[in-house]
Amino acid sequence: MKKKLIYALTLLLGIGVSGCSDFGDMNVNPAVTTQGSASALLTNGISAMPGWTTERRPGWYAQYFTETQYPVSSLYSLNQAGFTGSYSGPLYDLEAVKTMNAGNNMTQVAKIVQQFIFWQLTDRWGDIPYSQALKGQEIGSPKYDTQEDVYKGMIKALTDASAAIDGSAINGDVLFNNDPAAWKRVANSLRMMMAIQLSKRFPTATGYAATEFKAALAANGGYIASNAQNMVYRYDGAGYSNPIWGWYNGRNDDGEAKTMTDMLSSLSDGRINPFGGNAQFADQSSSLGVPYGLSEGNVRQWINANPGWAKVLRADLRAANSPVYLLTAAQVTLARAEAANLGWTTEVASTVYEQGITLSFQQWGLTAPAASYFTQTDVALGTDNVKKIATQQWIAAYPDGHIAWNVWRKTSFPVLTPAPAASNALKQIHRRYAYALSEYTNNAVNVQPAADRLKLNGNLGDTNEARIWWDQN
Repeated sequence: MKKKLIYALTLLLGIGVSGCSDFGDMNVNPAVTTQGSASALLTNGISAMPGWTTERRPGWYAQYFTETQYPVSSLYSLNQAGFTGSYSGPLYDLEAVKTMNAGNNMTQVAKIVQQFIFWQLTDRWGDIPYSQALKGQEIGSPKYDTQEDVYKGMIKALTDASAAIDGSAINGDVLFNNDPAAWKRVANSLRMMMAIQLSKRFPTATGYAATEFKAALAANGGYIASNAQNMVYRYDGAGYSNPIWGWYNGRNDDGEAKTMTDMLSSLSDGRINPFGGNAQFADQSSSLGVPYGLSEGNVRQWINANPGWAKVLRADLRAANSPVYLLTAAQVTLARAEAANLGWTTEVASTVYEQGITLSFQQWGLTAPAASYFTQTDVALGTDNVKKIATQQWIAAYPDGHIAWNVWRKTSFPVLTPAPAASNALKQIHRRYAYALSEYTNNAVNVQPAADRLKLNGNLGDTNEARIWWDQN
């Protein structure tokens, strides 16, 4: 690909190209018609979203999963990943929708989905191309915006999109069947999730993050507040299958980590049943988590001795046609609990917190926990609130590693012990992805300042152990 076309293919060459050849799991629906129509392009852009929430690397780092056959990434091998396929694929498809004058709501939905993808990118790498991205040959080598500017740009874009949505038509919306009201809720909810992620940098009740969170909470159109409003991608199971089903389609490379099963067992938490599936028996639960981060020889020895080990999700919940949750009422409600605990809002933290936990149980078809669950020492708020809220956020996000990794990086909870067989020099859990070598070849003038900014906190530079901006104290 020519240097000038790295971040945005021309319309003639790029419409409908949504695969990401340099970024592992980011494939999109091969059955979607890739033609130059706004509805097809919107569908294509939306179809890229579940690839992010089911990407395994954040789940390995957050200790949701661990590798069971050929452990490499969960042992923290160098993760120097590329992101240009996301720009030339789904982001550019969505940009094309915005420029085709297909209708106001089509433009706003495309804008919202773009922010979702940019959110995934910046939380993995830190500084990324944003304000100058997707400009085609006009700007062939876009600058890397600071993560602070990316976050503020995303939040503003979501604010504007939510306010602009009207009653006009949407076509190609495979998430909400072309419902404008649902997209208002999504925009406001994403804005809340992004704002709460900045609490480490803007902790006060009058700061930027709190101001944006409160504005989104009160915004016209509301937010995702019930499981019926969850942002869910549904698969047909034929031409397009759930990615987690694909993990076990003739393979057994990942298990549910013992970190998760131990946590749920310690809390007598019923979510342990849907979260893990027996490796030998279909539709049967397993609470036998795989010890995290073992060497290849040791994990194989353990697997052979424990045939009932837990796969990720029970089989009926990771079938080819099982849905993938992109954003849920439980996640949004627990973010509200965190905001209330910080003093950002007047909501009662304990009340919203219990609502969030209840929603998470219900999401998985479970009866809301009895009062005894909420009165446990490790659950009831009153002391160690940050730890308890973060732990419930970590549980409720499963199996979305992006959210879980974000929670851990920001709060240090739950406490995670690095892999015993860690292969990196510092023996630390990865906190970001390193920029691809191709960036230094094709866009060196812009990637180098971003790499240099990473040296300002711990002098680690463009490494997997460096802290991105919102992760810094």
